Amino acid sequence: MIFLVGFMGSGKSTVAKELGKQLAMPVIEMDEAIEEEEGMTIKTLFEKFGESYFREKETTFLKTIKADSVVSTGGGIVEREENEIPLSTGKVVYLQASWETIVERLQQDTTRPLWNGDDEQKKKRFENRQGKYERVADETVVVDGKDSDQIVSEIIHRLKG
Repeated sequence: MIFLVGFMGSGKSTVAKELGKQLAMPVIEMDEAIEEEEGMTIKTLFEKFGESYFREKETTFLKTIKADSVVSTGGGIVEREENEIPLSTGKVVYLQASWETIVERLQQDTTRPLWNGDDEQKKKRFENRQGKYERVADETVVVDGKDSDQIVSEIIHRLKG
């Protein structure tokens, strides 16, 4: 099992698809799976039920993953300490992006509930999560200035190393 963690916009979904292809492993996109399970978008889930409801769904889903897969987690998976136990069942790769990279990638994105709003609040959330990502990570891959092929190659090299 390979879990990709990192802030929204760090490239988890894109990298997971390519990594799964190269390693011939199934890919699980947690946000998509939760949307399918709930029958609504993450944005709608947040609007109707709030962040804590979504985090509970995320934890429940994480605990059910059994197949050896590449898992693209939600950016906030590290917000709950209890998620560290299921994450520890595989290799955790932290896709580390700078604040500047995140802003550049997400500036036009209106689909992410926690990206809307106050810039100061977004940056604080970003900074607060950095240590949590580092704590759960077996490997950290800096993604700034790299394309997905370079990132995937680096992950494969590190995991085989």
